[in-house]
Amino acid sequence: MKIAPALAALLVAAPTAAQDKPRDYCPDRPGLGLPACIIDTGRVSVETSLADWTLERQPGERTDTIVIADTQVRIGLTDTIEALVGWAPVGFVRDRSGGVVDRATRVGDMTLGLKANLANPNGSGFSVAVQPFVTLPAGRQPVSAGDWGAGVVVPLTYDLSKTVNVQFVPEVDAAVDQDGRGRHLAASAIVGLGVQLGDKLTVEVEGEVLRDDDPLGKTTQDLAAVSLAYKATDDLQFDVGGIAGLNRDAPDVELLAGISRRF
Repeated sequence: MKIAPALAALLVAAPTAAQDKPRDYCPDRPGLGLPACIIDTGRVSVETSLADWTLERQPGERTDTIVIADTQVRIGLTDTIEALVGWAPVGFVRDRSGGVVDRATRVGDMTLGLKANLANPNGSGFSVAVQPFVTLPAGRQPVSAGDWGAGVVVPLTYDLSKTVNVQFVPEVDAAVDQDGRGRHLAASAIVGLGVQLGDKLTVEVEGEVLRDDDPLGKTTQDLAAVSLAYKATDDLQFDVGGIAGLNRDAPDVELLAGISRRF
């Protein structure tokens, strides 16, 4: 009996089988931050916000913004790099000021980007990635920014245990000016804690500080968020989330719900 050749074949086949095993599905939704993990090569993730409502109130003024089907598509290009394309196809804005109500229905902007993982592309242990992106004005204000913008995000995540994960996500942007003409510096930092409750449910708590140096008025926003993600199958996730503004510069509240599917 030829035992040596059989053992050699098993040793060769074992790593291949491990490499072929799909990674755990990790959508970008629904939190404020981003995971550092990468979609498997050749796989596609479609991540859609079914509805996203934001309320902003100032003395004598109230603005409601509803964005429908804001969608991001992530495509695994290599073991450590993925491409992303995002688009907000329609948004509704209702602004009430001094008894006068203005309404607008607009197309949102497009986002193009790449995410490159530098450590542990499956997101396990300590994982870090770099994601540069550009935004392109596909519509008009007030839903569209009105001009192109760009930025870079650096998500860092670390598993404290099998069920607890922490994240730190800094971002620097060339953000579009409020008047839609030109760009200015904006920077933010997000700290989050994710806890897996059983095999299917994950809860995440996050905080964010955002500094925006818009020429029409510099602001610093403080935000807190809570989100729930339910993995119905290995390739299907449902989610809900809420974001609260903690100071005068931040929107009062944002509520969202969405779905993510890997193909």
